[in-house]
Amino acid sequence: MKIIYIDLDGVVADFEKGRIAHPMSSVSPYIGRPDKLPGLYENLEPISNAIESVNQLLSNSDFDVYFLSTAPWDNPEAWMHKRLWVAKYFDEKLIRKRLILSHHKQLLKGDFLIDDRKFNGASEFQGKWIHFGSDLFPDWISVLKYLNNIK
Repeated sequence: MKIIYIDLDGVVADFEKGRIAHPMSSVSPYIGRPDKLPGLYENLEPISNAIESVNQLLSNSDFDVYFLSTAPWDNPEAWMHKRLWVAKYFDEKLIRKRLILSHHKQLLKGDFLIDDRKFNGASEFQGKWIHFGSDLFPDWISVLKYLNNIK
């Protein structure tokens, strides 16, 4: 079974759309630090095709799937909101105890990391980094096509 880690913000949850829509996004001290916006992580909308695609991976017996995200250190409510967000959009039986929050993604062992950014250890991940939003993996359709062909 292949281990897949999936980042949340920018991969499954639409962080950018939520940041723009947040009423305090242009207020100091949040300018340039959208990760500190109160309540931001709780109400993010899913990225197109993300929920269906992740559910396909969760239901596939060839894959062992975990969410691997980084929560801002200076925004403790974000840690809780990420947990609540995952429970809101996915079947509890499939995702229970499958959320990992870390600032050091390179320390986890696995086959694939689906992440939109190279930070917090994503680019140093020892398995295959699937750079979500890149030319090679612009969306969930391309990610699923790739993963379904490597079995």
